[in-house]
Parts: sequence; C-alpha cells; structure tokens
Amino acid sequence: MSPAAVHSAALLVPNPSLLLLQIAVILALCRLATPLFAKLRQPAVIAEMMVGLLLGPSCFGWVAPQLSALLFPASSLPALSMISQVGLVLFMFLIGWRLDVGHLRTIGHLALVISLVSIVVPFTLGSTAAAVAWHQYAPPDVGRLSLALFMGTAMSITAFPVLVRILDDQGLLATGIGTLAVACAAFGDAAGWLILAAITAVARSGSFAEAGVPLVGLVIYGVVMMTVVRPLLARLATRRGAAFGAAPADIGIMLIVMLSSAYVTEVLGVHALFGAFFAGVTMPRATQAERVFGRRIEPIVAALLLPLFFAFSGLRTSVQLISSADLWAQTLLILAVAVVGKGVGSAVAARVMGTSWADAWLIGILLNTRGLVELVVLNIGLDLGILSPVLFSMMVLMALATTLATSPLVSLIRARMHSVILRTVHLERS
Repeated sequence: MSPAAVHSAALLVPNPSLLLLQIAVILALCRLATPLFAKLRQPAVIAEMMVGLLLGPSCFGWVAPQLSALLFPASSLPALSMISQVGLVLFMFLIGWRLDVGHLRTIGHLALVISLVSIVVPFTLGSTAAAVAWHQYAPPDVGRLSLALFMGTAMSITAFPVLVRILDDQGLLATGIGTLAVACAAFGDAAGWLILAAITAVARSGSFAEAGVPLVGLVIYGVVMMTVVRPLLARLATRRGAAFGAAPADIGIMLIVMLSSAYVTEVLGVHALFGAFFAGVTMPRATQAERVFGRRIEPIVAALLLPLFFAFSGLRTSVQLISSADLWAQTLLILAVAVVGKGVGSAVAARVMGTSWADAWLIGILLNTRGLVELVVLNIGLDLGILSPVLFSMMVLMALATTLATSPLVSLIRARMHSVILRTVHLERS
C-alpha cells in the first residue's frame, strides 16, 4: 500500500482501538436500556434512540464534555458514520424485501383513502410550516421550496418496522385494525420514499430543471430493475427451487444486487438508501432465501449496526441548540403539526370512511409512529444540507416524542374500549 493510501486509511479510522471501544460502549448501553424500556412497553428501537441521544452533546457531552471528547472525538465520527451507513443499506434492503407489492396492488378502498390522507395532510401542513420558518432555520444555501418539500415529506413518514413491532407487542397484528394499519403504512412508506427520492434529486441538483437528468435516470433505473433484474432473480429462484438461499453464493448474489443498486442511485444523485430499498422490492418473495437472509443477516443489523446509527444520530443532535423559549415554542409547533397532520388527519379519514371513533384513533396513533425511519430521513436531510443542526435537533425530538407516545396511547384506548364493553355487558345483564 502506498504512503498516500496509508495516510487516507489513517484519516478514515484514526484509532481502530477507539472505534472498537465506541462500539462496545454503545452496544453495552443499548443492552442495558432495552429491558428497562421493555417494562414501559416500549420497543427496543426506543431504547436505542434514547441511548444515542444520551451519548450525544445533549447529555453526555454536556455533563462531561472532556470525557465525551475523549471517547467520541470529531475525527472518529466518519468511521462510525460509514459503519452505520452499511447497516442502513442492509436495513432498507430488508424493508423493501418485506414490502408486499402484491398487497399494495389490491389495497382496499378504506386503506387507500386513509393512506392518501395520511400523506397529503401532513405533507401540506409540514411544507407550509417550513415555508413560513424558512428564513429563520434554513441553511444559507437552501431555497424555500427545497426545505418545504423535504419537511413535508419528513412529516408524512411512518416507521413501518416499529409499527409492526408495536402491533405485535399489543396483540393487534392479526386483527382487522392491525391489518388496516399495516396496509396504510406500507402504501404510505412506498409513496413517501418515492417522493423523497424525487426531492433528494432536486435538492442535490439545485432546481427542478437541473434535476431532470437524474430523475429520468431514476425512471430508467426503476424500469430496468423491474423488467430485467427482477425476472432474472425470479428465474434463478425457480430454477434453484427449495434450495434457493441455502448456498452462500445465493446470499452473495443478493448482496451484489443490493450494493449495485445502492451505488447506481447514489451516482444518479438520489441516495444509496433508495437503491437498497428498491433492490429489496425486486427480490423473490416467500423463498428460503428470504428466511435465510433474515435469520443470518438481520440479527447483525439489529444488534450491531442499527445501534451505531442511533448513536451517530445522537452525536449529531444537540438539545442545547434549542436555547431559547422561542426555539422551544417552535419545537412544540413542529410536534403539533406532526401530530395533527399525521395522527388526527388519519383518524378523521378513518372515521369518515365508517370506522368507529375508537378504531379511528387507534389508526391515527399507529400511523403517527415515526421512529427509526424518520431518523433515516432526517439524517439524509442533514447530510444534504437541507436541514440546519437546529432544525435537525427539533425534528429528532419530534420523532422521539411521537414514537414514545404510541404504545401508551394505544394501551389507553384499548383499556377504555375494554371498559366500555364491560360496562355495556353489565348494563345488559342488569
């Protein structure tokens, strides 16, 4: 290796032993926090998000700044970021693989209306609020339209994996309300990522006119993936039969497709995560490969790589930046816009479509869950320079608040529903 290459590698990982210590500290704190939050009926992702926030300048960096600088010096963050990005690419690949495209094609009228409202209303409210606050919080080089479109999309996102986990924990996954919530979230996530892909291309290009080439390239890429890559993978799965996925070579082919797809979308000026997600969409469904990939790869992503992403997000979040009553008021306004747009909007749509108020509020609360996916979106915005550090911190707090509130609110509504049922039965017997 040349001296220049050695120097570049040293810049990337200035202290390998420090990186190992950082990973060990992050994972240890996540393992300690997870059972504590489980007692509060919160999924593991909440514990990991909170650990990330506590490790950052909002807590650890504020209480012990010298120790924080020693454990997480600025020069070490690029290496941590790159490892977490690998985790995100694998995570988005799994999300795309588990997206039931066939189900989206046959989505019911009720779920379709609720899904559309859950996207349009928060998008409109979020983009309007961002346009108004643009002159206060936008980075200098970001136009009003770019910030408004990005904020609108960020407000529209639902954390599909967290939603499924909460439904499972609550025993609602196999119920009618659970099926409806999953259908709405799946449709909304697919639409949200497509919108975000277009907005990212515009933001990186500088204008709609300049974004024409990457957007056309994105369309061509999508057509090739669906008409060439997907049939080839399906043919391979058919030829291999039940053995497909058992051999390491099969997993290797999927990883090559995932990484190549991520590379293409990154080169097109969108983002590598979109390519990973779309590569997952092209994968054959209901095969042994899906089960093997989930059994071998997903535990590494969940136990190792995603906690590093949460920690890295926490290291970029500083509550101290929200340093005045006006900024805290703006943060509460962002939270209110998020809740009204996504939660209340979805609930009203569900009620108008004929569900009971109790079921409607359950749908609204569940779709208002943001969690990990929101952090992914916000980190994309910060990396692109669309979000300022202050606005990023405000949005992270909003994502935490809406996700933290989901399980307790769902439990509260279910308890009230159960109480009403018992009271009705008692009255009928009387």
